[in-house]
Amino acid sequence: MTRAETVHLTLAFMGEVEASRIESLLNSARATVGEAHSLSIEQARYWRHNRIVWVGPNEIPAPLAALAAELRSHLMGEGFALEQRAFAAHITLIRKARAPRALPDLPAITWPVEEFALVRSQLSNDGSSYEVLERFALAR
Repeated sequence: MTRAETVHLTLAFMGEVEASRIESLLNSARATVGEAHSLSIEQARYWRHNRIVWVGPNEIPAPLAALAAELRSHLMGEGFALEQRAFAAHITLIRKARAPRALPDLPAITWPVEEFALVRSQLSNDGSSYEVLERFALAR
């Protein structure tokens, strides 16, 4: 079962980052300007390659795509190595999932996107825990 406090959408996955580089991450995020918008959660899918069940939009809203691209640009400017695959707006619900026979149709869900955050994750036997290092408001 997914815990509510762990629900998130990752704009840029950083992996292991040395403590001495956290300020560079914060500088990249502080320099990123984005627009508040809504994210429609319209589909549930299963990715066989990493065995996750996820939900997300049918199409990435332009303000979300622009936010992810600008953040990525700032991070690369600070010398961070990023995954080369395209941004895929999704919210992971189940990890290490077996392929489902079918996924349910979703009710209409609209997620207001008014900020983004730099979050540190910690893995343990109980799953992931998250610590928000700083939040960044999006323009209205």
